[in-house]
Amino acid sequence: MAIQHNPSANPSGVSGSTVDPAEVAKFSKLSDEWWDPKGKMAPLHKINPLRLTYIRDAACRKFERNVKSLNCLSGLRILDIGCGAGLLCEPFTRLGAQVIGIDPSATNIAAAKLHADKGHLSIDYRCTTAEEMDVRERFDIVLAMEVIEHVTDVGAFLARCTAMLKPGGLMVVSTLNRNWKSFALAIVGAEYVLRWLPRGTHQWDKFVTPDELAQHLANNKLTITDQAGVVYNPLADKWSVSSDMDVNYMVVAEGI
Repeated sequence: MAIQHNPSANPSGVSGSTVDPAEVAKFSKLSDEWWDPKGKMAPLHKINPLRLTYIRDAACRKFERNVKSLNCLSGLRILDIGCGAGLLCEPFTRLGAQVIGIDPSATNIAAAKLHADKGHLSIDYRCTTAEEMDVRERFDIVLAMEVIEHVTDVGAFLARCTAMLKPGGLMVVSTLNRNWKSFALAIVGAEYVLRWLPRGTHQWDKFVTPDELAQHLANNKLTITDQAGVVYNPLADKWSVSSDMDVNYMVVAEGI
């Protein structure tokens, strides 16, 4: 699928795209299976409640909301970059947020729109990239969940994300650390042994260490306010938040 860049939709003057067309094509093939909890996206479905809780709690702390309220995110604008078929967009919409989900894969966006229609949810899905977004659109929260390990330039990507944050807004990033342990577990284990993911889903050299991510965020005047590892317990078949950031981890950063 060709990725078209529209300069007229980019008033900030940021040029070029950090999207890797090969990565887009890879995930487009999986779009039909996004909402099958027992299909190829099963690991994402298992980890999704943890991600939702982590982001919701961070948002409620920041914007002084009652985490127990069913509409605790009411009035907040959320941008979910690389939204896939909307696994995060839908629950955040149900919590009252105005959600914009973007993805460069037309088939992912089609799957997202279809599923949202079935659930009678109003979600603004767009087949586009962060670079093609109008920088004059600002958001309270920008999400980049399992995205930065698939872009061509992490620094440029995060700069673009930061440009779309409202003053004092939150950026939430989840990604994979780069070390021997992540290679063994996230690639050899997940793709070749357990076959949770298709082979070639990840490239180890594109993983980002916490120190590298922290530096990129600091370069964009974002301050880390929370970070946590995400670990899998094979005996319980459950993901949980941990201090162990050796493989999967999440970071919350706040803008000026």
